[in-house]
Amino acid sequence: MSTANTTLSLRVAETKTLNPLIRELRFEAADGATLPGWSAGSHIKVQVKLPDGSTDWRQYSLIDLQGQSGSADFAPASYTIAVRREDDGRGGSKFMHSQLQTGDTVLVEAPKNDFPMHDTDGVSVFLAGGIGITPMASMAAYCVKAGKKLQLHYAGRSRDFMAFLPELQALLGDALLVHADAESAGSGFNIDELLDGCAENDRLYVCGPKALLDSVLEKAHARGWAPERVHFELFTAPAVEAGDHAFEVEMAQSGQKFTVPVGQTILDCMIENGCDPMFDCKRGECGVCAYPVMEGEIDHRDYVLNQRERDAGNVIQVCVSRAKGARLVLDA
Repeated sequence: MSTANTTLSLRVAETKTLNPLIRELRFEAADGATLPGWSAGSHIKVQVKLPDGSTDWRQYSLIDLQGQSGSADFAPASYTIAVRREDDGRGGSKFMHSQLQTGDTVLVEAPKNDFPMHDTDGVSVFLAGGIGITPMASMAAYCVKAGKKLQLHYAGRSRDFMAFLPELQALLGDALLVHADAESAGSGFNIDELLDGCAENDRLYVCGPKALLDSVLEKAHARGWAPERVHFELFTAPAVEAGDHAFEVEMAQSGQKFTVPVGQTILDCMIENGCDPMFDCKRGECGVCAYPVMEGEIDHRDYVLNQRERDAGNVIQVCVSRAKGARLVLDA
């Protein structure tokens, strides 16, 4: 079962096409009532309809470019998100882009913050890749309003597909550094140079594709950075990797067995086969969907376990990790 938050029924108040890939949506209560407050880095979950007729939940960061979300008495009249269209996904983003129209009603889980800001007397350094700019925009606006030091690095393929650039340039001035591949021969920004330029009391916030996050975490670890200096949120669902294969999962307590195909997670396969697993983020960040492993070798792909726990090989995050061999036996 999902670890659901309070569920709200909200109306689509406004939609806006920011560029060919990104659509902005604003939700409000049908009766005009104020909505639960939130802090920079928070997200909501929106119930989407998939092409096969089923429903699922998708997580979207909340956007506030005025920095109001930092206020203790913040009671917003609406929630604003931005959604990138993913043509190779399961259909959630297509629903958000093509089916939701002004006036429609959707179910939304109240805001939750798994990516909060932390106090520092140094600089809050933000690294946003693509649509990962959405939580960073609110964080940057919060820092500006609170008088805190910041630097925002925003990377994308082209300025034409990077959301909120004019607003961020007006808000941040020289504190915004744009890294567009089209302007740098596809080289993007230099993570080594960025990390080497950080002072000891600076904190780093990263949001974007898995490749960006993995590179930043690896390079920060190689420099001896304490884990608590690097805060992150992944903005992509699990992707098929080279060498992925189908494998069998056995639930030891119930005796149930099923095959997890390439392109499907253990978690989704469990749900499809009538199980009721606990889960939340579905990206390997929260640790809610951990299961003890009795047999089999784990292909760890989460961001929860440390190296010692991975080496022990006795627990798996079923939303992202897979089997290295032909079979896993879970204590479930």
